[in-house]
Amino acid sequence: MSEVIFTDQNWESEVLTSALPVMVDFWAPWCAPCSMVAPMVEEINREYEGKIKVGKLNVDENPAVAGKYGIMSIPTLLFFQDGKIVDRAIGVVPKEVLEQKVGKILREES
Repeated sequence: MSEVIFTDQNWESEVLTSALPVMVDFWAPWCAPCSMVAPMVEEINREYEGKIKVGKLNVDENPAVAGKYGIMSIPTLLFFQDGKIVDRAIGVVPKEVLEQKVGKILREES
């Protein structure tokens, strides 16, 4: 399953009312650190397919959502469960950190 592209238009249906927990990568094409995080996000998407929804939101093209959540630096990864932020990671972090955050959410859900 490929990553979901989140937008201002599909935010509510894809993230806030998702039956699965959601990991959102706030990024922009010009952001070099974002390109360092992208492969890790793609790996998380493959490894946790069916357990967590993973997607990206381009902050330049979707300023309403980025503004609503106060995204001041990218990459920022927000983790949602039942429409609420339950965790976050800002900047380039090791994949293990992201896996720990996903694992914690999945343990709390079960």
